Amino acid sequence: MKFPAPPAKHHSRAFWAGVGTLGALAATGALQAEHMRRITRDPEKEALEEIPRGRTQSVPSADGTALHVELFGPEDGDTVVLVHGWTEALLYWTYVIRGLEDRGLRVVAYDLRGHGDSAPAKTDYAIPRFGEDLEAVLAACVPEGRRAVVAGHSLGAMSIAAWAGEHDVERRVRAAALLNTGVGDLVAEHLILPIPGIAQALNRTIARHGFLGSRAPLPRFSTPLSYAAIHYIAFGPDASPAQVAFFERMLITCPPHVRADIGIAMSDMDLHEALPRLTVPTIVIAGARDKLTPPSHARRIADMLPNLRRLTVLENTGHMTPLERPDVIVDAVAELVTLTTERVAA
Repeated sequence: MKFPAPPAKHHSRAFWAGVGTLGALAATGALQAEHMRRITRDPEKEALEEIPRGRTQSVPSADGTALHVELFGPEDGDTVVLVHGWTEALLYWTYVIRGLEDRGLRVVAYDLRGHGDSAPAKTDYAIPRFGEDLEAVLAACVPEGRRAVVAGHSLGAMSIAAWAGEHDVERRVRAAALLNTGVGDLVAEHLILPIPGIAQALNRTIARHGFLGSRAPLPRFSTPLSYAAIHYIAFGPDASPAQVAFFERMLITCPPHVRADIGIAMSDMDLHEALPRLTVPTIVIAGARDKLTPPSHARRIADMLPNLRRLTVLENTGHMTPLERPDVIVDAVAELVTLTTERVAA
C-alpha cells in the first residue's frame, strides 16, 4: 500500500497557518459567546431593560437646539431635574428615576444636545451651551412659582455649574447634587494610567487626544476587550456585567464628532469662578475609584461651594455612581427635597 507523499514545505506552512487562524477565530468566538452569556446571566440585566417611559416634550434651547425631555411621576410632586453626563442619555438614570418616583417625586430628565433623542447642536458644544440648555428645561418644565432640585452627573454637573455662573440660581433651583464631576483641570488629574513618574505626561496626552477628543469609531457591539477597557476606566470593581454593558450601549451610539467636540470642550473648561454662585444647599458625591474625575475634584468643589450640605466619597465606586450606587443617589436627592420643602400658596 502506498501512502500519499507529504505536502511540499510551502504547502505545509500554509496549512498550519490556516489551522492557526481557524483556532484563533474559534477561541475569539468562544470568548465572545462567554462574554455575552455573562451579561445575559446578570440579574441586573432585566432591571436595566425595564426602562421607565415618561411623558415626552420637546424644549428649544437658546440657540434653537431641540432637546428631548421626559417627565415622570405625579404632576403635583416636588420637581427633580436630572442632567446626565458625557456620552450618556436620559435612560442612564433608569435606577434613579424609579427610586425617585417611588418617593412620590416629579422627575424631569432630558437628553443633552447631540445625545439620545435630542437634536445635534445648532451652534456648538461649548460648556456654556449646556448651561443654556438647563435654563431652557427649567423654564419649560418647572411649574410657575416652584423651584427644582437639580442633580447632574459628570458633564451634567458641569452643566449645572455653567448655568449657575450665568443665571439667578435661587429663582429656579432650591438645591443641587453634583456627582462625579470636576470644574477644571480634568486632563491634569486623570488617573487612566497609574504609572509613577510618567503618568502625568502620558495622561495629559492620552486623555486629551486619545480619549476625550478622539473621533475614532467604536465597536458596534460589546466585546470582551471593549468591556474590559470601559470597566477599568469608568467603573469600580463591584459593577456588574449588565451595568457596564448598559453604559457601553449608550457610548457606542453617541456620534463620534459629538463625543470629540464635547471632550475637547471639557478638557479646556474652567468653571471655578461659577461655583460660588451656586448658593443653594448642595451635596457633592465622588467615587473613591473614579479615574476620570478623582475625589480630588470633589474636595476642591466642596471647598468652593458657599452652601455645602456634605461631601461623600464612596468606597469601591468608580465614575458611574448612578449605576453603581443608585440608592445613595436617590437618598441624597430625597434628602435635599426634604431639606428644602416648599409649599404651594393656597
